[in-house]
Amino acid sequence: MTAQPDLKNVGRRIPLADGLEKVTGQARYSADSILPGMLHARLVLSPYAHARIVSIDKAAALEIPGVVAVLTADDLPTRGRTPTNRNSATLAKDRVIFRGQPVVIVVGETEGAAADGADAVFIDYEELPAIIDPELALEPDAPLVWPTGIPKDEVNLAEIHAGAVADDEKPTAHGNLSGTVNFDRGDVGVGFDEADVIVERTYRIGIVHQAYLEPHAATAAWDAIREELTIWTSTQGQFGVRDESARLLKLPKSKVTVIPTKVGGGFGAKYGIIEPLVAATTVALGKPVRLVLTRSEDFLTTTPSPATIIHLKTGAKRDGSVTALQARVIVDTGAFPFGLAGIVCTLLAGYYRFPNLEVRGFEVLTNKPQVGAYRAPGAPQATFAIESNMTDMADQLGLDPLEFRRQNAIETGDPMPDGRPWPSVGLKECIDRIAEHPLWRSRGQTNGSNGKKRGVGFAIGGWPGGTSPASAVCRVDSDGTINVHIGSVDVSGSNTSMIALAAEVLGVSPDQVRIISGGTDTVPYAPPSGGSQITYTVGAAVVKAAEDVKEQILAVAADMFEADPQDLELADGYVSVRGVPNKRQSMADIAERTWRGGSKFPPIVGNGGSSISTQSPGFTAQLVEIEVDTNTGEILLLQNVVVQDVGRAINPLMVEGQVHGGATQGLGYGLWEQMVYDEAGQLITASFMDYVMPRTLTVPQYEVIMVENPSPNGPFGARGVGEPSIVAGAAAIGNAVKDATGVRVCDLPLKPERLWSSLHPEANG
Repeated sequence: MTAQPDLKNVGRRIPLADGLEKVTGQARYSADSILPGMLHARLVLSPYAHARIVSIDKAAALEIPGVVAVLTADDLPTRGRTPTNRNSATLAKDRVIFRGQPVVIVVGETEGAAADGADAVFIDYEELPAIIDPELALEPDAPLVWPTGIPKDEVNLAEIHAGAVADDEKPTAHGNLSGTVNFDRGDVGVGFDEADVIVERTYRIGIVHQAYLEPHAATAAWDAIREELTIWTSTQGQFGVRDESARLLKLPKSKVTVIPTKVGGGFGAKYGIIEPLVAATTVALGKPVRLVLTRSEDFLTTTPSPATIIHLKTGAKRDGSVTALQARVIVDTGAFPFGLAGIVCTLLAGYYRFPNLEVRGFEVLTNKPQVGAYRAPGAPQATFAIESNMTDMADQLGLDPLEFRRQNAIETGDPMPDGRPWPSVGLKECIDRIAEHPLWRSRGQTNGSNGKKRGVGFAIGGWPGGTSPASAVCRVDSDGTINVHIGSVDVSGSNTSMIALAAEVLGVSPDQVRIISGGTDTVPYAPPSGGSQITYTVGAAVVKAAEDVKEQILAVAADMFEADPQDLELADGYVSVRGVPNKRQSMADIAERTWRGGSKFPPIVGNGGSSISTQSPGFTAQLVEIEVDTNTGEILLLQNVVVQDVGRAINPLMVEGQVHGGATQGLGYGLWEQMVYDEAGQLITASFMDYVMPRTLTVPQYEVIMVENPSPNGPFGARGVGEPSIVAGAAAIGNAVKDATGVRVCDLPLKPERLWSSLHPEANG
């Protein structure tokens, strides 16, 4: 793919703005924060999934040299606040509701002293019955996670990522059912009567951790004189952390400043889990405090993806038209409500034009950590189920699985499950690119030997995209440097896209543009970096701010040239009169004139804002070739082709990197990753030694094909690219396994022992 001929910067492969400082080790992350007089914190986590806290003995810990304080919930300024989500659950009081819930925070002069102090704290627990299985949690006699009523959060956390896609009913006052989703269209009974083939299966997808390299880390300092709090943290959304910390500490938002550091991976998990606790601790002690989770603590106490159970029944006719979809979806939300059931149900029933559908979603509480966002939260789970059923229906009807999908795929304007029309989508364009790919055309022509079988699998997937208001400021220094001020956190290279956008509007080299970021007290508002919305929303604000600057520059130049601004053009850092290329002035000369005393023009500063309410869905199609060893159940990845509608690739280099990363995580969903809890709620995969992930030698080379179906609202037609690439990978692998072996495995991940058992049912007794 090449840049459009009329664009000089959008569409160019621009190296990441912070790439050099990262690869040379100069980048500073949250754990690198060092403040004068800083103390170090260590957590004492609950060893039980559910227990009553009988007593806490601090004495031994306080005797350890270097231990400054041992704090419980009653010692913090957040005491008395009822937790409604994981962020607000600073320390447990009276009762713990998941293994890994923080109960005590120990603060020491050194990390070693804090760790020794945490080991010396004695807590007497009375273990209580725990509910771990979400299906059993719905039974009338199941132990209750919240016996006195389920807390209701003030914010639908899922809407941050995908917009308002859920039709959630009010949570029940009692029981473990925190929310429901209901979608209905037509009559599913009639639809199944019309069907010539019906596929009905139950799919189970395990809990997957975001597995970022940098664990959660935060440092906080309290200015008692000004009553101001400052937090340095690895976060995807500084304004959200500010607002939640201010709310819990009963401080004005203006008294809380959050300064985001470099993010060593987040993928939806870093929206503010430990920051309120660190903030409360520093306010209690009056000294700076830093907390860096260990790897095991991070696994135990943060917010992974949900375990999901999907019972799916679909029907289709011999002519290839789908007739009905019926689903029962159980989303294990852990100890607090989160709201992901709406996303799962929307995508499960939203890719294809089912005239009749009945979807029932249940968000169920269990004694496990609250779930959170993990790159397109809920989408890989829904896609694995619907794409498996679609392939199996095509097989039973004797139809090409790709053409079967193309016939039924949604298009712009088709209704979503809740009745709203799909915004502009490029799904069929993605399917068409797979149809013409050599790997798809040559499928079935090769096979392995010695018990090894090859298969090719195909799946589609999509993400609705987030929407949030955003703002940006663009100013020109006297040397012509373009400074773009934004409040978004760069977790994926988005700053480089902002540089390209501003450079394109202003007709300058990207080297002439600089991004200015900082804390919540100095930057314009931006949404959190999640939901594939930053380029779409903040980018639109940057374009408007740059256009404002352009208008001001042309006004100054018009006065200098005694010309009409409409007769001027901006290119290559110069303003010139059209048709008279020798009559020109550099951006620096024009800007410098506005800085002089007595200038009739003020310094050039532009403002831009966006409030886009229409989502910009991104769709993808993924094609994989695998080899299955039927003797061991091992799966070897051979080829991986990812086609994605990116709208307009602002920076193809960044887009490819995003697709590579997301596709790799999708393969992790499919083949390796799962957090495993035992019946008592103990996590038995709490380290990178136990939690298996994709590795360099197990991931094939990717072929990335970008479809440019411009978004009507995105800057230069851009769509979000971060989420869609993870969505279809697991489903494509499942379909490839079916192609190679004829066996449909309905549970993820497809570990060798699981596949071997399906291949050899006689060995299961």
